Amino acid sequence: SPSVQHRGSLGEPRGLFAAPSPGGLLPAPRWPVECEVIQEPIEHIEWVPPEPEPFCQATSMEQAPATLSEEQGTVVYNCSPVPHGACFTRARVGGAPGPLSSAAAPLEGPQDTTLLFESRFESGNLQRAVKVGPYEYVLQLRPDLFTTKHTQWFYFRVQNTRRDPLYRFTIANLAKPKSLYGEGMRPLLYSQRDAQSRGIGWRRVGTDVRYYRGGGDSDKDPAAFRLSWTMRFPHDDDTCFFAHSYPYTYTDLQRYLRALMGDPVRSRYCAVRALCRSLAGNTVYVLTITSASSTAPKRAVVLSARAHPGESGGSWAMRGCLDFLLSACADARLLRRLFVFMVVPMLNPDGVVVGNSRCSLSGRDPNRAYGTAVPGVFPGVWHLRAMVERVLAEREVVLYCDFHGHSRKNNVFMYGCDGGGTGAGLRLHQRIFPLMFSKNAPDKFSFPSCKFKVQRSKLGTGRVVMWRLGVSNSYTMEAAFSGSTLGGRRSHFTVQDLTALGCHLCDTLLDFCDPHPAKFQQCLSEVDALLRQRLGRDPGAGGSWSDVSPSEVESRYTPAVPAGDGAG
Repeated sequence: SPSVQHRGSLGEPRGLFAAPSPGGLLPAPRWPVECEVIQEPIEHIEWVPPEPEPFCQATSMEQAPATLSEEQGTVVYNCSPVPHGACFTRARVGGAPGPLSSAAAPLEGPQDTTLLFESRFESGNLQRAVKVGPYEYVLQLRPDLFTTKHTQWFYFRVQNTRRDPLYRFTIANLAKPKSLYGEGMRPLLYSQRDAQSRGIGWRRVGTDVRYYRGGGDSDKDPAAFRLSWTMRFPHDDDTCFFAHSYPYTYTDLQRYLRALMGDPVRSRYCAVRALCRSLAGNTVYVLTITSASSTAPKRAVVLSARAHPGESGGSWAMRGCLDFLLSACADARLLRRLFVFMVVPMLNPDGVVVGNSRCSLSGRDPNRAYGTAVPGVFPGVWHLRAMVERVLAEREVVLYCDFHGHSRKNNVFMYGCDGGGTGAGLRLHQRIFPLMFSKNAPDKFSFPSCKFKVQRSKLGTGRVVMWRLGVSNSYTMEAAFSGSTLGGRRSHFTVQDLTALGCHLCDTLLDFCDPHPAKFQQCLSEVDALLRQRLGRDPGAGGSWSDVSPSEVESRYTPAVPAGDGAG
């Protein structure tokens, strides 16, 4: 990892490496040499559906549709897997050298209705497709690179579509036993023809959506789970994409940063620099947002996203946050005057580039490595932690928030840090920011879904390590892959919903730090009352919460759906 210079006043990196210069070419992503990459650029328009997209009918785990097995079908797409036991060695722009292999089976003629699959593009993930019926396909996802697991994120292209037939797609090797697909979530579809002719972008599709225990290849993976759905394509001979969540690639981020650096107004109070380089040599960017003001030291706010590359909603929420902070509105100007924002919008660019769900090219989860990371294995995590340590040495960090996505619980919620044994006031205070957030986003944010117990398995997460470094208000924000069940909703999140989360976080920060204590005191009283209600008794001598264990508080109101998603 190259040396990083630091600026004294903010303890922050200076080196630019390959920053996206205004108006210039974007630095091309670097790929492991094992990955084949097509040359066609993939870009999608942004669109918000005019009506809410409701959840579909939930199905039980036992309701498996009648499908043919892969052994009875024909392989029509096969992307060369990384050899078992391999580990990352080197990367280059464009990935594997030499000509591309033919991953898709060629069509036999114009009458051949076989779909043409492709996923060898940025953030793409599809390993294999088997045609088991005239319009039925069984799909295998590629595990996270240099691992044999973590199959959740998918994003792939299909061509040679037909409008009239009912197609069935079944992803046969998903890893998690429980999924929001079992509660009404539907996959995303993007039609190139609809985008070009009607301005329509990503939308929810699928009927008969089922999530169930399958075990595609029972000898190799008996514990796998399956996602199956039926649908009709909108056009003949279209190019379409399917995705687990709205894609947001490393190139998308670089386009955003290039536009930001080329804006003479916004660039005045936002510096874009390199925190470090990833294992593959992709730049991990850090943005410093503040305005020139008095010499009094400002408090800092640290935000990060995409430690887990398959949780793309975190990038949309982060973009909403950045758009708000860099806007001309009065609240944004006040936030820039009061705070220094240090933002790492994509902590794991390598994982995003190759289409991983959870890991970096080390084959391990970055959000379990904050306590032990070394720069040669988890450079982004190591440099982010080091940056926070430097900042803490000279100013208070009033908030740390790491943006994630959740695959098993609807709505938006936070994980905080209640270690028990601290002063009663501090234990209640850690719950105030999420409660305020729920008031600012009542149709999205669920305070009852928030958790504050520090589990042993989460000691290496960003929120826990930053809390132990001295950031009292340290959180993981989880946004469901599906949507909201609050405020009369039962519908999927749109890109607009996700970007609004960034605005709501900024609003909540102003409420939380309001010099007039009325809002804070009101929320403090509410938190105290809620905990008493959940505990079913007074907390103890003198009404203090310091003797009540986090387990006792949370066991009284654990939702029916497990809270842990591994994110943080």
